[in-house]
Amino acid sequence: MRNLLKTAMVAAIVLATCSPAQGQVNMVYVTVGDPGNFGELSGAGAGGYGPDRICGAVGYTYKIGKYEVTNAQYRQFLNAKAAFGDPYGLYDLSMSNMWGGIDRTGAGAPGDPYVYTSKGGDSEWDVRPVNYVSWWDAVRFANWLTNGQGDGDTESGSYSIADGGPDSGTVTVPTAAERAAWTTPRVVLPSEDEWYKAAHYKGGGTDAGYWLYATQSETVPASEAPPGTDLVSGSANYHSGDYAVGAPYYTTPVGAYTGRPSDSAYGTFDQNGNVWEWTEAFDGSDPQLRGASFYMNEVWSLRASHRIFNNTWSSNIGFRVVEVPEPATLALLAAGGLALGRRKRSR
Repeated sequence: MRNLLKTAMVAAIVLATCSPAQGQVNMVYVTVGDPGNFGELSGAGAGGYGPDRICGAVGYTYKIGKYEVTNAQYRQFLNAKAAFGDPYGLYDLSMSNMWGGIDRTGAGAPGDPYVYTSKGGDSEWDVRPVNYVSWWDAVRFANWLTNGQGDGDTESGSYSIADGGPDSGTVTVPTAAERAAWTTPRVVLPSEDEWYKAAHYKGGGTDAGYWLYATQSETVPASEAPPGTDLVSGSANYHSGDYAVGAPYYTTPVGAYTGRPSDSAYGTFDQNGNVWEWTEAFDGSDPQLRGASFYMNEVWSLRASHRIFNNTWSSNIGFRVVEVPEPATLALLAAGGLALGRRKRSR
C-alpha cells in the first residue's frame, strides 16, 4: 500500500475520535465563517445537472465535519442503537459485502444482541467512510449525536420524525432561520447551502469567491491514490476510466489526500470523491447527493454545478454532519444583499 506512514497517521487521528469501550463518538469539525456571503448559480443553467438554484449563501457561522462519517463512528451508533432488533434498519447486510466495512454477529435478542465490528476484523475499514446508509439513517445519526449519544433518541432532537420506520418517516427539517436562532449545539445534515459553501467558497473581502472543485481549483483534480501528486488542482478518489484505489477497499481513508493538500478553503476533505454525500435538500420525494464518488465514471459530477437525487442507499453513498453551536444574528438573513458572485479564478 502506498505511503503507509501517512495512512497510519490518518488512522490514528480518526480512531482517536472514537472510544470503543464507551461507545462515544467525537466528531472533528472545522468552522465555516464569513456569514452573510453571496451565493452563485448551480444546476443545469450553470453547466451542471439538477434544477437551477443560487447556492452557498449562509447567514450564520457553523461547523461542518472535516471528514466524512467513518465506519468506526457509525459502528458506535449501531452498537448503541441497533443491538436489539434494529427496528429502524440502521444496518444493512450490504455493509458486509465487498464494498462495505461493517460486520454484524448475534441474533439481536436479549442475551444475544447484535454486535457490530470491522469487516473481517480489519481495522483498515474503520478509517474509511461508511456507505450503504440511507438519508433516514443519516438523519437519525444526527439526532443521536444531538441527544448525547448512548441511549439518545433517534426520532427527535434536530429533526422530528413521525411514523418512522426503516428508511421512512415524515421528517421536519429545521429552516435556516431556526438554525441561526439555536442557542445550544445541534447536529444536522448539511443543508445544500452549508455543504456548497464549505466545499466551494473562500471568504476574504475582494478575494472572495467560489471554486468549481472542492480542492480549491478551477481545473479537475487528479484521479489517483493518496497522498496525491497534483500540486496545482489537488487529487481525489473518483473513477476516471478506472478506479483510483482498487480492491479490497476502493474508498480511501478520510483526509488521506495530503499531497497538496486536497482540502477546501475551510479545511474539509473529500467533498470531491470517495462517496456521495447526503444533504437536506429534496427534489420531489428524493433527497439530494453531492460530491461524486469512487464508483463509475464520475468526473462530470465533481463540479459545483452538479448534484443528483436518489431515494435509496448504495455502495457509493455516505455523509458528513454539521453542528450549529451558537446563535447568530437573524439580521444577516433579513438584510438582503446576498448577491450573485463571480467564479473565483484558480490560484
